[in-house]
Amino acid sequence: MLALNTILKNDLKLKINKMKKGKMILIAAIGVIAFATTSCKKCHECHYEKAGAEVELGEYCDDELETLEANGYHNHDDDSTYEVHCHEH
Repeated sequence: MLALNTILKNDLKLKINKMKKGKMILIAAIGVIAFATTSCKKCHECHYEKAGAEVELGEYCDDELETLEANGYHNHDDDSTYEVHCHEH
């Protein structure tokens, strides 16, 4: 009977250890996913329209992107400010 109790206890310990490992792996995976989704840069290709043609400005990210969309693009050649359109690529 003592041997059976020992076997059952050892089996239970193994199952508990496997469950703990599974939980730790799950928590680590959730952490990695959360970090990956929050650390992404928000980047978009931007352009403005001048005389019916699109003038490409290139890619802007995060604060630069928000500032450009809010304030527009100032062209020093003709001293004009144009509304900027940005889209995800």
